[in-house]
Amino acid sequence: MNQVPETQTSLSTSIEHALAVSRRGCEELLPQEEWIKKLQGSEATGKPLRIKLGLDPTAPDIHIGHTVVLNKMRQLQDLGHQVIFLIGDFTTMIGDPSGRNSTRPPLTPEQIKSNADTYYKQASMVLDPARTEIRYNSEWSDPLGARGMIQLAAKYTVARMMERDDFHKRFHGGQSISVHEFLYPLMQGYDSVALKSDLELGGTDQKFNLLMGRHLQQEYGQEPQCILTMPLLEGLDGVDKMSKSKNNYIGITEEPNTMFAKVMSISDTLMWRWYTLLSFQSMEAIAALKAEVAAGRNPRDAKVMLAKEITARFHSAALADAAEQDFVNRSKGGVPDVIPDITLTGAPLGIAALLKSAGLAPSSSEAGRLIDGGGVRVAGQVVSDKALKLEAGVHVVQVGKRKFARVHLS
Repeated sequence: MNQVPETQTSLSTSIEHALAVSRRGCEELLPQEEWIKKLQGSEATGKPLRIKLGLDPTAPDIHIGHTVVLNKMRQLQDLGHQVIFLIGDFTTMIGDPSGRNSTRPPLTPEQIKSNADTYYKQASMVLDPARTEIRYNSEWSDPLGARGMIQLAAKYTVARMMERDDFHKRFHGGQSISVHEFLYPLMQGYDSVALKSDLELGGTDQKFNLLMGRHLQQEYGQEPQCILTMPLLEGLDGVDKMSKSKNNYIGITEEPNTMFAKVMSISDTLMWRWYTLLSFQSMEAIAALKAEVAAGRNPRDAKVMLAKEITARFHSAALADAAEQDFVNRSKGGVPDVIPDITLTGAPLGIAALLKSAGLAPSSSEAGRLIDGGGVRVAGQVVSDKALKLEAGVHVVQVGKRKFARVHLS
């Protein structure tokens, strides 16, 4: 966590608060001293800072892993600053190579438009739409043209581009790098020039691209933006980052009962990480709750509070209450605080074979009889179809009243 520089000894209470809000849960805030000066300038002039977040519409839906950085935007928005939700309809056609070991195939214009249509609506579940500026980077990227693209490319060297970790590894690993992939960080950086941003947010995997924005703003004679990176949220398994491909995610448009049950399935350790990155409770309130659990309070109470907060955010308080009651009714007392973690391969795997392999049933035939008797639940829901196959991901499985397992299926 970033610390206040020793040279900053006389910050006003409001700046101290804004800095604490900025740093909460973040990985890096760079350069922090410049951000403090921007906050002080904003306070002195009454002019809000321009805070940018760009998301490429590569999929039709947002999961709660995406909301880690959206939450930070909302926190800064509530401080009175101007947030800009940038939909990367132009950059999506290039394909972001960040963290990838191969070229990402670009989406078609039709796919991009279809995905973009849902992005802002879903982001508005976190941001205040009345105070959010929505932009599309095709606004300035399309008019740039071939001449402008060449002039932009002249402002950065190949040597600097090859310092980027994923490009470096691919080059030395003999994997191909297409020339158009070099254009992605350039175009993302140019977005900051076009929007005159003061701060750009992104995941830790976006650091190179965010720094590109600082570089290009200086090249174009602007005051460079600061950057704030947020960690990538671990998914339901507590290991890999939340991803649809890993099936360890919670979609923000999922049904409230499903959303609540999925939060309840995470480990007690992961719960506190999620509290920091997903909850809107103060850090002081979270610390107090954690101390109560350490002193003997059931961690399940804290997990219920988190599940209700997240469910209410994307649905309503009434539906969150109903989801809690549904969870209690379906699980007949719920999932124990500690259950075994079992790793299996062979997805998609039939439910009977899974029960046998996980040691929850002595045989496939016995597993079938348990299913017929309504004694098997997955994520709190009774399994009635013996032909059910579970996809790769994390599944909380219950047999009878007392047998539980968190199955990591790949």
